[in-house]
Amino acid sequence: MIVRNLDEARTTDRLVKAENGNWDSTRLSLADDGGNCSFHITRIYAGTETHIHYKHHFEAVFCMEGEGEVETLADGKIWPIKPGDIYILDQHDEHLLRASKTMHLACVFTPGLTGHEVHRDDGSYAPAEADDQKPL
Repeated sequence: MIVRNLDEARTTDRLVKAENGNWDSTRLSLADDGGNCSFHITRIYAGTETHIHYKHHFEAVFCMEGEGEVETLADGKIWPIKPGDIYILDQHDEHLLRASKTMHLACVFTPGLTGHEVHRDDGSYAPAEADDQKPL
């Protein structure tokens, strides 16, 4: 059994921050924990827009706090996101995530992340087998 505390994890290298300051993500469960997924608590800061395109991962995102919207770039559709909403990127959807109020999100990735991933220029994370994806 693995038990971790969010506040404690935020004081370790499990807290990963976007270089542009748009978000931070506490990786509570990672690929090397033995599951086929990873689980994160992510904060998207108010007034930011983040381009995301997970080409190598699927993600489910549950909003616990805050407000914002997701815009899919393929069709320009915009979905408002508020507490209690989930959105699922089941088609490797390229999208923009905007926060009007700081959003606290519970995120599940498959395959699981290793812990060091940050968005590349195209909005994706590197595939799990990439050389730069070493475990924490």
